[in-house]
Amino acid sequence: MKLDILAFGAHPDDIELGCGGLLISEMLKGRKTGLVDLTYGELGSRGTVEIRKAEADRAAEIMGAAMRVNLGIPDGRFEINDDNRAKIIHIIRTYCPEIIIANAKYDRHPDHGRASLLVEEAAFLAGLVKWQSKGIESRAWRPKAVYKYMQFVHFKPDFIYDISHVADRKMEAIKAHASQFYNPDSAEPETLIASKEFFNSISARCAEFGLQAGFACGEPFQVIKTPGVKDIFSLS
Repeated sequence: MKLDILAFGAHPDDIELGCGGLLISEMLKGRKTGLVDLTYGELGSRGTVEIRKAEADRAAEIMGAAMRVNLGIPDGRFEINDDNRAKIIHIIRTYCPEIIIANAKYDRHPDHGRASLLVEEAAFLAGLVKWQSKGIESRAWRPKAVYKYMQFVHFKPDFIYDISHVADRKMEAIKAHASQFYNPDSAEPETLIASKEFFNSISARCAEFGLQAGFACGEPFQVIKTPGVKDIFSLS
């Protein structure tokens, strides 16, 4: 199955938080989207691996994703090495996405930065014909673009994607990860992302970046390679 867009996240809720709106919007346009979680988030203070797997599957259904897989890399302990590059290269060569989206290079959780660099390197190496490893598809494939989404730490975006028409559905997908976010009735340990303030900040950020681009809601992204423009009027 070939995908148009393949999104990666260090943890099962990263994608929904960072680029859930873009994925939903593009899916509604008829494009095939896929999700890859690098870890099960087993070091998280709330929930269990089993609970988080079920939540991730539910979120994928809400987003209309064509597939979602988890690579099972150890949470908090994964390294940028050939074994982990090989796992991601295999996924890229299997699904041949035109666009890859990943965590930002700098963020509060150290896994996010490592995931960002790991995916970026793998996206390049997947296009090398001579890169071979046991269990990897032999065909070379390199996406046309790699974009990075925002999570906790703000950055100056290279573009802002309009998610005004799917903002509610993005929030529904985030809420599918119920063990991780605000719930006044939960007996789980208190964490920053489980606070009411953090959950409210998701909508606030959507409005903040949307306003900058003239939208009701927007998701900010950084690019690796500066995109070319053939029509100046296509920019706004």
